[in-house]
Amino acid sequence: MTLTTPGLLFPAISLLLLAYTNRFLVLAQLIRELNAREGESIRPLVVAQIANLRKRIKLIRIMQVYGVASFLMCTLSMFALFIEFNTTGIILFGLSLACLTLSLLTSLYEIHISCDAIEIELRNIEKKPLVDKAE
Repeated sequence: MTLTTPGLLFPAISLLLLAYTNRFLVLAQLIRELNAREGESIRPLVVAQIANLRKRIKLIRIMQVYGVASFLMCTLSMFALFIEFNTTGIILFGLSLACLTLSLLTSLYEIHISCDAIEIELRNIEKKPLVDKAE
């Protein structure tokens, strides 16, 4: 294995961490908006959303931890290969790939949870009475 092999993961991991950060920022903004909008009382719909948001925040944290671990292992792999510790470099690269896989699988689960949140909103919209605009 050459030094460039782990180097190929650098742009992918960097973009992935950026995407995770964006997901986190969107959730943080949504939570702030919910807090401001709800005031002193909370609707049942929001209670369902709070549990969902909490779970998603935890998952994003796990995604980021595995992503950073992957990036770190990839960097250490390159360093090991650079100083010609080839076996160590290969092992670290394998660990980097394992961490990246765990990060992606967690991301897939978070996307599933995110879809559940949208489904809760859609059910709430369906409960609202129909309005005929022709009147």
